[in-house]
Amino acid sequence: MIIGGHMSIGEGFSKIPERASSIGLNSAQVFTKNQRQWISKPLDREDVKSYLINKDRFGLLITVAHASYLVNLAAPDDEKWEKSIKSMEHEMERCSELKIPYLIFHPGAHMGKGEDYGLKRIIDAIDRILDESNVRDVNITLETTAGQGTNLGYRFEQIAYIIDHVSDHKRVNVCMDTCHIFAAGYELRSERGYNKTMDEFEEKIGFKNLVAVHLNDSEKALGSRVDRHAQIGYGYIGREGFKNILSDKRFEKIPLILETPGGEELYPQDLKVIKEIMGGVKQ
Repeated sequence: MIIGGHMSIGEGFSKIPERASSIGLNSAQVFTKNQRQWISKPLDREDVKSYLINKDRFGLLITVAHASYLVNLAAPDDEKWEKSIKSMEHEMERCSELKIPYLIFHPGAHMGKGEDYGLKRIIDAIDRILDESNVRDVNITLETTAGQGTNLGYRFEQIAYIIDHVSDHKRVNVCMDTCHIFAAGYELRSERGYNKTMDEFEEKIGFKNLVAVHLNDSEKALGSRVDRHAQIGYGYIGREGFKNILSDKRFEKIPLILETPGGEELYPQDLKVIKEIMGGVKQ
């Protein structure tokens, strides 16, 4: 399987492949810049060059990027909306330089204006981004959300609606977050509940559109709509839920990215639990 983790870029990009490999990961997720800033200074060319060399050297199979949390493509405020669009275009350029094919982002929060308004706002923003950007080798990737506050993307049909209504749906993919969909009300623990969830995902969105999974347990209960990640096997999804996921062959070639508390320091503990779960999975 392709197992990765969200990696810090504090020391630059070049050291990420070696750090990931030393933990036991063969994939990674990064921010392309300081995620608290709208726009950042240009990437260091030597750092990018070293990263690409080391990516091959240490066998990093797939890298994805996560957009800044400042981005809100559903924002009713025009200034915030425009900044969000420009920030996404900026990050797509950085992804292209790093040869990262997917830029993951939370669809957006309507801030009280209503879900229909928010969905249309997101669609209009995506159309603008794809039309204005000169980047053609990066796809923007909608992440499923827990539905906290006014966040959209907590129902599969909302993600499907966005993809169906953008002008170039081939440039838009999906990242499934296990904590988020569980908190949004999708069961993962029982075999029956898991199959129902994945059947609905296939029907509404389609596994053909899935390019990444955020592999996180949930600190909060099913349907809580609260976004709180927990380490694998230590939350409400638990080992049974991850056994269902890890034994599902549809995820074999999709990067499963850890975003669990403690980050790189505690990823070895998550990997240990994953290996224990996999040891009990019939191949």
